[in-house]
Amino acid sequence: MNFLPGKRGRVAVIGAGPAGMAAAMSVHQAGHDVVLFERYPQARPAGNILNLWPAPIKALGLLGVDTEDLGAPCASEFRNAHGRRRVRVELPEHVVRDYGGGFIGLLRPDLYERLLAALPKDVLHVNHTVERVEQDESGVRLHLSDGRIHEADVVIGADGIDSLVRRTLWGESPKREHNLHIFGGYTFDESVAAEPGLCIVSHNRTVQGSWTAIRNKGRGGFQWWVLEAFDASREFTGDLHSSATALGEAFPHPLPQLIAATDPAYVQRWAIRDRKPLKQWSKGRATLVGDAAHPTSPYAAYGAGMATEDGYFVGRRLAGVDLSDYTQVRQALDAFETPRKPHTARQSQQAYVLGQVFHHAPRPLRPIRDAILDRTPLLQKVVGEATPGEIIKQLGEIDRAEARFAAVPGVGEADGTAS
Repeated sequence: MNFLPGKRGRVAVIGAGPAGMAAAMSVHQAGHDVVLFERYPQARPAGNILNLWPAPIKALGLLGVDTEDLGAPCASEFRNAHGRRRVRVELPEHVVRDYGGGFIGLLRPDLYERLLAALPKDVLHVNHTVERVEQDESGVRLHLSDGRIHEADVVIGADGIDSLVRRTLWGESPKREHNLHIFGGYTFDESVAAEPGLCIVSHNRTVQGSWTAIRNKGRGGFQWWVLEAFDASREFTGDLHSSATALGEAFPHPLPQLIAATDPAYVQRWAIRDRKPLKQWSKGRATLVGDAAHPTSPYAAYGAGMATEDGYFVGRRLAGVDLSDYTQVRQALDAFETPRKPHTARQSQQAYVLGQVFHHAPRPLRPIRDAILDRTPLLQKVVGEATPGEIIKQLGEIDRAEARFAAVPGVGEADGTAS
């Protein structure tokens, strides 16, 4: 593909979550004009607690996001309900050193704050609802709720699990109910003697009870979550803090103490659902990123991370592309999604399977399951070794993307950044 210096394309991104904001920044760095539409009055996080692995942290840094002291460096372990270690997720020392731990624990609003601070001026347009998307080989037309029509060369759907862009491209598809729900919260109460620098994921026969260190504006604390089976057809009417307390009381210190120390205002609940992976994300001049493409259970601990990576990679693939040329756009979008699909599908499906194994196994099989997990290397291979392998692979993909990006003539000239 031949990049034409000064040839700026027009890209519209729908949805100002991590995927949308990352995509907008990466497209801007690629030298194109970009508009980010958000239907709410502000870009707002859906949820409170969050973990980020090294690959999305690296992508954020390359996009110009300040990642200094963003979260608490952690090592991750899976344990049984008695505290016996089943899995330790080990990453190479240089990865831990370079990216602040095996992963970092943080609050979701802090990530949004850093992303918003790094967005180019006048890119984000809040209170803008896109009601309809039309396209042909010549371009894309977004029909806004106020009657205006916005024209672009490419549209990126970062509009979540209920994505309008996904429905437009691929029609309706059912959500997959996991029949699980999760309670999560956080505390900065220093009286709880929890060990910093750890993420502990524990299971008893029916409940996951977990906690991890976090950082928030220079102070240390802890986030926690408890997860159990719950019929998605039922309405939940209980008290969030009381329900979490009951689920956490069977686990060892410090989980019950962390829940007890949490202000009820800082406790949230959400039902877990996803959609089965798409065989194709892009069609014509449109593509999908984040939950619009691959909504993922928190069992992966990678939803926001994969969304951030998606946004980074799609912008890098559009660098050097004449967006008025339909053939070039198609080649670029195909090149973007081809390596992303197996990675994201694997994470999404593994998260679904783990949720079913831990929370929907028939009662007679649960002791057998737990014996296998306690006495064999199965979980270590599935989680402890495969997860680091995927992280290292994604770090390598980012290195290759940056090498291609640096070789594109003229990239970054419009906003003064060097490639």
